[in-house]
Amino acid sequence: MKINFLIPVLFVITISLLSLSVRNQAPLSKLSEYGLFSGKLSDQQPAQDVVPYKLNTPLFSDYAEKLRFVKIPDGTHIDYNDSAVFDFPKGTILVKTFYFPVDFRNPAKGRQLIETRLLIHEEKEWKAYPYIWNAEQTEAYLDVAGETKQVKYIDEQGKTKQHAYFIPNMNQCKGCHNRSEKMSPIGPSAKQLSGPLDYGQGSEIQLTHWAQLGKLNGIPAKSSLPPAIIWNVPSTGTVNDRARLWLDINCAHCHRPNGPANTSGLFLGSAEKDSLRIGFRKTPVAAGRGSGDLLFDIMPGQPDKSILVYRMESKDPGVMMPELGRSLANKEAIALIRQWIKEMN
Repeated sequence: MKINFLIPVLFVITISLLSLSVRNQAPLSKLSEYGLFSGKLSDQQPAQDVVPYKLNTPLFSDYAEKLRFVKIPDGTHIDYNDSAVFDFPKGTILVKTFYFPVDFRNPAKGRQLIETRLLIHEEKEWKAYPYIWNAEQTEAYLDVAGETKQVKYIDEQGKTKQHAYFIPNMNQCKGCHNRSEKMSPIGPSAKQLSGPLDYGQGSEIQLTHWAQLGKLNGIPAKSSLPPAIIWNVPSTGTVNDRARLWLDINCAHCHRPNGPANTSGLFLGSAEKDSLRIGFRKTPVAAGRGSGDLLFDIMPGQPDKSILVYRMESKDPGVMMPELGRSLANKEAIALIRQWIKEMN
């Protein structure tokens, strides 16, 4: 009888412990305390239950490179969909480490880790926690206030670059991640994870790999997966395909019907079909300095008369778009968007 009594008690204790793992708690002070990596922390080698991933077309962050990882709790999974960011189960941790190579032409020369952002699906909602790396590159510490760091590197053209890199505070994370007044991930979706990644035993399609791990249910046949469009690789898609996906990841987290910029009427998600909502010959809701005295968000065939290009080129905090996450202009992306507008009928 004692054994029979203990079984339901142990069951209740187990369920209680599981709920604690996703309950809203104070964040840990050190990145290492989460156990997300094995070995030397700066090597960024994922622990056994942590999966690396990369986006086909990532968000621009002043030319910083990124390492991405996800930890999905055991016994849980994602249901596949091809139209939106995946709905991750409670307890999921998304990890993104920002860094600059010493020399973009030769990654073997080393790198400077700047920050690691954790997006944790707690009991009630997602929470974002920024961790800043120390100069010794031995640990990253929670810093909710944000910071500015000076970075120096050699770019792909062999030129030495030096500029300020801004680390957002915890509240600023909501500026991009808010969806219907709640935080949510931006990047991990079918269209962004359809490309290959080397997991140490050869390259695999990421969506297929996640399905094999039991973390992604309902994946279609390989022939039905979205194409892996990379914004700066012409062979992966048309100018329209690549420009729309770049705008999707860099702008549509705000410019969507349930995003912070929904009152603008400008919706830049790659699934949007209405040309006026995309901005073609659309007058801005609010004129002023941000419009540069231009008349339309996008003037087909004329990038120099398009507010979209004007704001992408600006580095003025009161004008530039995106308004968070950058202080430099993304010259390569601007060239793509200019080409896209120029080729419009």
